[in-house]
Amino acid sequence: MAKLLVVDDSATERDHLRDVLIKAGHSVATAVSGREVVARAQSEHPDLIFMDIVMEDVDGFHATRALREDPTTERIPVVVVSSKNQKADKMWAQLQGAKGYVVKPYADAEILNYINQLVDGGRA
Repeated sequence: MAKLLVVDDSATERDHLRDVLIKAGHSVATAVSGREVVARAQSEHPDLIFMDIVMEDVDGFHATRALREDPTTERIPVVVVSSKNQKADKMWAQLQGAKGYVVKPYADAEILNYINQLVDGGRA
């Protein structure tokens, strides 16, 4: 069981992803903004963060970069989950430190695969 953090300013998107992860047996916390995800990551140290890009206060790119630059959160993998499907967005996310990128709408298996790769695979 992984300890996961989901951030999305859309309650519908956030709740759907949380439900997928809980059904797969994981512990899930949620956040609604870039500022909140950085604070929660610093205090809760999740195994993996699923990050939306478009949010009102601090976007997912900035939040991902802030997590990479902080020694207390730099090792937490971030997977971007976004409706932005341009090659430039994917490349920019990677440059900010994201370890993966999933385009909405997604198949549940895409999400669960990242947990296997970045959390479970890292523990083996």
